[in-house]
Amino acid sequence: MKRIAATIAVSAMAATSAEAEGRRPRVAPPAVYETAPGLGHFTDDVLFGEVWERTELSPRDRSLVTVATLVATGKAAQTGSHVRRALDNGVKPEEIGELITQLAFYSGWPNAMSAVTETKKVFEERGIGTVSNSEAARIELEAAAEAARAETVNTNVAPTASVLADLTNRVLFGDLWQRPDLSARDRSLVTMAALVAIGQPEQLPFHVNRAMDNGLTRAEMSEVVTHIAFYAGWPRAMSAVPVVKRVFDQRDIPPVQETAVIAEVNITRAGDGRASAPEQYFTGKVETSGFYRGDAPARIGGATVSFSAGARTAWHTHPLGQTLFIVFGQGWIQKENGPVEQVGPGDVVWIPPHVRHWHGASVDEAMTHFAVAEALDGNSVTWMEKVSDDDYNKGRELD
Repeated sequence: MKRIAATIAVSAMAATSAEAEGRRPRVAPPAVYETAPGLGHFTDDVLFGEVWERTELSPRDRSLVTVATLVATGKAAQTGSHVRRALDNGVKPEEIGELITQLAFYSGWPNAMSAVTETKKVFEERGIGTVSNSEAARIELEAAAEAARAETVNTNVAPTASVLADLTNRVLFGDLWQRPDLSARDRSLVTMAALVAIGQPEQLPFHVNRAMDNGLTRAEMSEVVTHIAFYAGWPRAMSAVPVVKRVFDQRDIPPVQETAVIAEVNITRAGDGRASAPEQYFTGKVETSGFYRGDAPARIGGATVSFSAGARTAWHTHPLGQTLFIVFGQGWIQKENGPVEQVGPGDVVWIPPHVRHWHGASVDEAMTHFAVAEALDGNSVTWMEKVSDDDYNKGRELD
């Protein structure tokens, strides 16, 4: 304890001296500069000297995002200092307590309980007494959106896990999300931050849309992802970017206006829109064509995908599943931890929702398939890392 106290005292004296000389005070303690001077530089000059100073997100919001990230990732040792900063930035003790409560559901009870222990120390240090539940009126959720959400849960979750579906509707959204102890906007903010921090891109589209419906702007949304890069790592932030982009793009599509005119039949001609598939999601030469999307309220879409020999997708999942119609050649498909299976012309493949998988051509022969999937909250696929050569070459055992 004496060593810790001495370090804090040295940091405080350094900060006072820096302020007196008109320099920015150091945040990183001397031990950081003595052990990892580069980390000291990036801590003081970039994280706290630049990122925390950016006005695209208020200091209060940055504190909410940071504490949410630390709670969600179980970084108990760092939680106390940022709870102090959050209090200094205007976050109320009751809001910190509710943030921890919210994230118990999204990152697990053990993380929340560990955060309570560290937060209690800060409250006692500052003379903050027992926190009580708010007596304000409960938050009313938008009825149509809630009905759609509940229908999705009942359709996709209840048949497999009926109790989980019941708890989701009755407790998570029927109780927790309606508590007035944290505003709807802030509750969305910390939930989205936690999902980015723990790497849950499949859950992000719903919560990014919900956050924007609850008042978070695009600039704030982008800044949240940037801020989290420093506290949960660049890979987590980078994985979130394409998901957030898809939500932004989907929200730019004007809503379909109801009209008495009978809708026209649309024909997508063979080869329309032929283009090379994005390299970040595919290995080898892959071409796509014939993209189509059904008019709302339909949410189906698809395309023809042609793989040269040895080409394949990256690992990915689909929120509502995917159907593949093999029209040419010989292909391989594999779900995570399953065998590589061979497919050929006339075969129809169904991949269930959220099953991690890849598909592509065999090593010696090209393959073309027509892929069909439905979108959930504007998202029909979540891309992950590329398939390694070792994983792909397991298909050679089929030859």
